[in-house]
Amino acid sequence: MFQPASAQSPPGLARPNCPDHCGNISIPYPFGIGRDCYMDESFDVKCHETSTPPRAFLRRIDMELVNITLEGGAVVMGPVISVESLDRHEVLPLNLEGTPFFPIYNYFIAVGCNTRASLWTKKGSTEHAGCDSICSNGSSITNIRTENGECSGEDCCQDMRFPASLQVLNTSLESIEGKQGSDGQNLVFLADRQWFLSKIKRPQDINNLPSTVPVSLAWLVNNNSWPYNEDTMDCAMFLNSTTFDCSCREGYEGNPYLQCTVIGLAHGAVFLLIGAWWMHKLIKRRKCIQLKKKFFKRNGGMLLQQQLSSSDGSLQKTKVFSSNELEKATDYFNENRVLGHGGQGTVYKGMLDDGSIVAVKKSTMVDGEKVEDFINEVVILSQINHRNVVRLLGCCLETEVPLLVYEFIPNGTLFRYLHEQNEDFMLSWESRLRIASEAAGAISHLHSSASIPIYHRDIKSTNILLDEKYRAKVSDFGTSRSVSIDQTHLTTKVQGTFGYLDPEYFQTSQLTEKSDVYSFGVVLVELLSGKKPLFLTSSLETVSLVVHFNDSMEDGRIFDIVDAQVKGDCNEEEATVIANLAKRCLNLNGRNRPTMREVARKLEGILLSRRGINIQQIGEVDESSTSLSCSSFESGIDLPFDSNPSTSSETW
Repeated sequence: MFQPASAQSPPGLARPNCPDHCGNISIPYPFGIGRDCYMDESFDVKCHETSTPPRAFLRRIDMELVNITLEGGAVVMGPVISVESLDRHEVLPLNLEGTPFFPIYNYFIAVGCNTRASLWTKKGSTEHAGCDSICSNGSSITNIRTENGECSGEDCCQDMRFPASLQVLNTSLESIEGKQGSDGQNLVFLADRQWFLSKIKRPQDINNLPSTVPVSLAWLVNNNSWPYNEDTMDCAMFLNSTTFDCSCREGYEGNPYLQCTVIGLAHGAVFLLIGAWWMHKLIKRRKCIQLKKKFFKRNGGMLLQQQLSSSDGSLQKTKVFSSNELEKATDYFNENRVLGHGGQGTVYKGMLDDGSIVAVKKSTMVDGEKVEDFINEVVILSQINHRNVVRLLGCCLETEVPLLVYEFIPNGTLFRYLHEQNEDFMLSWESRLRIASEAAGAISHLHSSASIPIYHRDIKSTNILLDEKYRAKVSDFGTSRSVSIDQTHLTTKVQGTFGYLDPEYFQTSQLTEKSDVYSFGVVLVELLSGKKPLFLTSSLETVSLVVHFNDSMEDGRIFDIVDAQVKGDCNEEEATVIANLAKRCLNLNGRNRPTMREVARKLEGILLSRRGINIQQIGEVDESSTSLSCSSFESGIDLPFDSNPSTSSETW
């Protein structure tokens, strides 16, 4: 009637909405984990999820559960009892009274020297099983003998002749009459037959037993505990007329204590579910493809393709990425990959399939009316090839918001090195001059050397990045605007960053190249002073850096505003030249400001003079020119060469 508990139990046969596993153990009904998941308290399973893997216990008898079958079998872990004295020491290894469990398919095993082991139900009752373990050598256990996995009777004996109805098991150990027993080496336990035959193959296996071993149990249910259906199941009575062991009839399958279904019906339902899942996935994929096409069209993808196909080859390096590529590159835009946030979007660090590191900018929503402008900017920025401008590698337009892919600049922003404590790299005075010169050259290139002039509109120290060699890279063209060559200004909605924003642009909404010059002037003062555009005084008052700078210039305290970190490298003549240049850039009247081309030339000249390079050496002036000195700055010398070092064919 019962099958050994080592047989596999079918999965997924718990009550609806109830756990069907505890770790690796399947928990079919009538067993269950949690309230309303088991038939009665005898089948209540406690799952210790803190263990690895989780371990199941029968709560009522507090024994670990290692297997269950619907054929009426279960395996629990029973104790191995060690008895040190043979003066009829009695132990209680197993008590199943009041439960639907019965020990069957087990060996009653004793290990000892000249030891008689007996199995009882209750003290004083009839002996139900027992065996004698004889010493093989004198009065000590020397070599336990097993035959085909069974104890031979020498130093180890076994018996399985006890009624299956026993639920209370007592054991006793005593010396065999007339023979000297051995104390301290005596064991008695129940063990599942299949486990014992498969695991105890050598004598030493007995000596290396764990503290618990598998014990096989049979279990039964009460016919009043569940709806019995004689059409779909067969039940066999056991012990009395109220306890049964049931199974599904031929042609049916499932859990007889829940419901038996026609064989194939469940499989059909499974195939139906799988088919529905695949159909759902197919529909979802088609919707996703249609949505990508919609976004691609809305974000100007068709216009970009036209631009790329009609170009003269200068845009061949512009790549249109798929959303899958960039999701994979950024680990699905994981928050841990965020490099920074800005008014125009969030920038993520990513790695493409070829191993190259990129920066992916997830833009804010693009106004439908501005799509053409956005695509034009992508095309224009793709043509910029300057070593001090962050290179645009491509874009993705099949997402809800456009994604722009830039080269990755590893050392962060100029703002970080000016205003945050950084012991890795301190910006020297010459480094500040070089960074200013490089950034000015890049902005000058955008204004005058690109095929169509581009106004950046958000020049600030956080938009000047530093590469692996701490060279300046102008970035973030999200607010940039391109203009026709014959245009002098562009009327736009005012955008920029407070503290850097051109007051004239703020009042008139007319964007000119001089708006970038004003913002760059603020950056120059940052480099000179080491202060933020808006900073706190010792009295915790917020002060504008531009106002503070202008006040210092009027009072003749130019050297007082120089950053203390670089005062040792900078002399007053150099500080004066940079301060005067910044003051010109910050003129409230844009017409009185220099062009970025002039600013770049001035800064390049300062660097060359500081390094003692004669202008004749670069072949840009006549032979009568002499090398620049600090005094020559005061006379306002402008170098007559173009600060832009790149040509349209250069790559960096």
